[in-house]
Amino acid sequence: MIRIPASIFVASAPVDLRLSFDRLGGIVRTALGREPQGDVAFVFHNRACTHVKILWHDGGGYCVLYKRLDRRTFRLPMVVPADAASVTIDARELALLFQGIDTALLRRARRIARANDPT
Repeated sequence: MIRIPASIFVASAPVDLRLSFDRLGGIVRTALGREPQGDVAFVFHNRACTHVKILWHDGGGYCVLYKRLDRRTFRLPMVVPADAASVTIDARELALLFQGIDTALLRRARRIARANDPT
């Protein structure tokens, strides 16, 4: 069973996803200013947001999970400060991101459903 790390960071800039474990770890150190080992995962995306790669260290070595959507694009966190190299998300947001679900659309749908609720 794959355990989701406690901290999850999404890189705000696109990355060449052909990079290896070590090169992605180097990006974590240099561009994101973090250490790739520990209870933390890093999400990288390509320019078109059609592919995502997640890098984490499980205590015994690096793991990479790579996904490509057949249709649509991945919806990255919408609120990204201008100077931020990454954005922190939680496990629920990671699951939604990984499924290609736009969290802004979910919030809008919940708001509309509450407005139309007769109770």
